[in-house]
Amino acid sequence: MRTVKTLREQYQLIDELLEKKLQQIPALMEIAGIDMWIVFAKEYNEDPILEFLTPTSFPTARRLTCLIFAKTKEGFKRYNAGRPSSDLDPYYESIFNDVDEKQFAAIRAIIEKINPTKIGLNFSSHYAFGDGLTKSIYDDFAKAMSKEILDKVVSAENLCLRYLETRLPEELERYKEIAELAMDIVNEAFSFNVIELGKTTTRDLEWWLKQEVNRLGLPFWFPPTIDLQRKDSGPIYDDVTIERGDLLHVDFGLIYLGLCTDHQRLAYVPQVNETEVPEYLMKAFKENNHFQDIVCANFIEGRTGNEIFTASVNQAKAEGITPMLYTHPIGHYGHGPGPTIGLFNEQKEIKVKGDYPLYKNTCYALELNTKRLVPEFSNKDLYVFTEETIAFDGEKCIYLAKGRDHIHLVK
Repeated sequence: MRTVKTLREQYQLIDELLEKKLQQIPALMEIAGIDMWIVFAKEYNEDPILEFLTPTSFPTARRLTCLIFAKTKEGFKRYNAGRPSSDLDPYYESIFNDVDEKQFAAIRAIIEKINPTKIGLNFSSHYAFGDGLTKSIYDDFAKAMSKEILDKVVSAENLCLRYLETRLPEELERYKEIAELAMDIVNEAFSFNVIELGKTTTRDLEWWLKQEVNRLGLPFWFPPTIDLQRKDSGPIYDDVTIERGDLLHVDFGLIYLGLCTDHQRLAYVPQVNETEVPEYLMKAFKENNHFQDIVCANFIEGRTGNEIFTASVNQAKAEGITPMLYTHPIGHYGHGPGPTIGLFNEQKEIKVKGDYPLYKNTCYALELNTKRLVPEFSNKDLYVFTEETIAFDGEKCIYLAKGRDHIHLVK
């Protein structure tokens, strides 16, 4: 039976990288034009970024957590302006004693001492990842600060996005293990060890996937879905018993070591006399693979999501492909911060989120589909839905799991 690292081992690996991740912040603040960044989080209403600024032993805010990052005359500093915490002490200098002083008074004192030019707070009109500051916290902050301080407040939106989307080399290497684990689970689901012909339904298979992830002590970041296409009826999205000749499709993602996967794979249930996936299916599938390659070739650092979308779709159409493209960033969150590259329900350039540029050392769910009229498939359109978790290293896209180049044969 497959296994994962113990919880203790998982937490150790995550915490080992925290200091390196925090060391990225000064450069990212410089790019964002911010010389002080204040992150507030209320207990059980955490800022989306808090979990990735603190160790695993600090999983939620404590009353009102406040972390401050600042450029000072003595160098870059990280402060804990919330309740003192031995869990945070290795990473942050505590500046609030929680006994004989008021929290916002301590925050104001450190701001006035450092006298920053721009103070970044986490509010954003477009990105949840940069919008963790609640109105009530801001109201309390504003009440305690001077007008001079409030005039320095700007959005830390870009800083939040860049911090969350950037992967360290160690994370990129770890991501391969995570993606392979996800695909190992899918490969077993697509086998006669799990599928009993004439009995197992698509919903049964979904529950098997959920149960296996749960058995490993992991969460899935969205409920897995199974659907299929059949010669006589085309696509079937309702619960249905799996039969020979079905083309199965899964959408599956889990969370492991702090990172999400997102894959869509196809599997063919062979007829009694078949030992390979039929050529007419492989022909349509290879066309989809080619569209994946087209999209990856258009991943050029600095290009916006909209530029990647338009160039990729136009090239595919020019080559006679019928494409749909809706790729999204992935990382700590399944639908993560970064450039939107089309949407399933909006096959066009997307304002604001599509205008965000592509940076190196970021990861994506390369999600798309193609369709082709197939005479052998009852003369119906065959839809090929695929999705691969990939990394972009600044020069090329890297597929994090094996097997994207074939339809899985159920056996």
